[in-house]
Amino acid sequence: MTALDLSSPVAVVGTGTMGQGIAQVALVAGHPVRLYDAAPGRARQAADAIGARLDRLVEKERLTAAERDAARARLRPVEELTGLAGCSLVVEAILERLDVKQELFRALEDVVPDGCLLATNTSSLSVTAIGGALRLPGRFVGLHFFNPAPLLPLVEVVSGFATDVTCATRAYETARAWGKTPVACADTPGFIVNRVARPFYAEAFAVYESQGADPATIDAVLRECGGFRMGAFELTDLIGQDVNESVTRSVWQSFFQDVRFTPSLAQRRLVESGRLGRKTGRGWYDHGEGAERPEPHTAEPARPPAYVVAEGDLGPASELLAMIREAGIEVREEDEDNGTRLVLPGGGQLVLADGQTSVEFRDVVYFDLALDYRRATRVALSHASNTSPVTVAEATGLFQALGKHVSVIGDVPGMIVARTVARIIDLAVDAVAKGVATEDDIDTAMRLGVNYPLGPLEWSRRLGGGWACSVLDNLHECDPSGRYAPSLALYRHAYASDLREGSA
Repeated sequence: MTALDLSSPVAVVGTGTMGQGIAQVALVAGHPVRLYDAAPGRARQAADAIGARLDRLVEKERLTAAERDAARARLRPVEELTGLAGCSLVVEAILERLDVKQELFRALEDVVPDGCLLATNTSSLSVTAIGGALRLPGRFVGLHFFNPAPLLPLVEVVSGFATDVTCATRAYETARAWGKTPVACADTPGFIVNRVARPFYAEAFAVYESQGADPATIDAVLRECGGFRMGAFELTDLIGQDVNESVTRSVWQSFFQDVRFTPSLAQRRLVESGRLGRKTGRGWYDHGEGAERPEPHTAEPARPPAYVVAEGDLGPASELLAMIREAGIEVREEDEDNGTRLVLPGGGQLVLADGQTSVEFRDVVYFDLALDYRRATRVALSHASNTSPVTVAEATGLFQALGKHVSVIGDVPGMIVARTVARIIDLAVDAVAKGVATEDDIDTAMRLGVNYPLGPLEWSRRLGGGWACSVLDNLHECDPSGRYAPSLALYRHAYASDLREGSA
């Protein structure tokens, strides 16, 4: 099944920001486009706004004047739904209410031919439920664009329970012909991105709620150590706290209040107070004119240790051994099966975050997972209240000698990056096992949809198949609510990895 022919008219219903963006994508690809909005005059206003954006594309030399003029000639606003007759694809981008969407598509079935593809851009509602109201639900599919649609490449092509494979394939190929990167997924709460991304926000908020660190420090660690483009607090301020919290709540409720998706009480209070982020001038941060951004906690300079004793190869942090030597600090190595620690001159231990807390051990400082220890500019440390000050100072000085800023946080199991990445991997592996999408499509969706530095499955391969399961097992012991219990799929993934490594 191939993409829609460029001569096929495409309709967009709903002319807000997303609707205009989708219309622009189809228009620039070469289709005749019709715009409809239930509010009188809105379709004409949207057509004028799209025309202005085409002008800007010409100014930026991304479109020629001739291409702009041809595109404008193909764009037609209509004031009645009957004006969409003869379209080959209708994409809906209206209010996120099931009854309103169902009513629209029932009306569309009386207007468009039976061969017309019907698509919803919903991000939170069930594609199956919307399509269930139709006479021909097999032609109904989800086309979830990301905002701004003309710029962001990802499109989630969502098959409802009744969607015909041929229709889903045509929608997929059409999105690709429009210059997008489509990924195929089943109709599950949150689809791919909004399902797998929940821990990125949830774990940052959990660290804050436990008073482990302040928002500025958590964001800095996620960016400068974890390699994420933005931290969870600044990103939700950009998205809008109400929007982000609504998606979280929708996914949680759709999964029958699964504890793994539980919304944050702190974020709920933020929404209730009207502090919605940049659009209201205040969210986690103050965005008012002249407001100063709070600085992350950064430790004062400390003297580095003269040497460290490496017990084992440090696993995912093995690159640190070469970096320590390059900094002029002696590394004394001791063979230790599965060892992942450094022993400091004062007798304390420096251990990669593993989901446990320092209070469980004598004189231990944990350090967080980094995407790339060489490129990281900040590393987080955590310790218990009774950890020796000498151990804390030696650990701090060690990382400072490697050129890193050091943020010391509370004794939080799994710290910040480690617990976040472990949970993201778990949800991704679970989604693959349940047929939501393929490994490649999930990795593509998370890189392109939310700018993750690595796809979750790629991250798992880099860290080792059993790493996430081990971290979550330990977290589950600390918090047996079920929030951190590894999925059955992750257990299988871990054991399969162990068998592969054992036979290598």
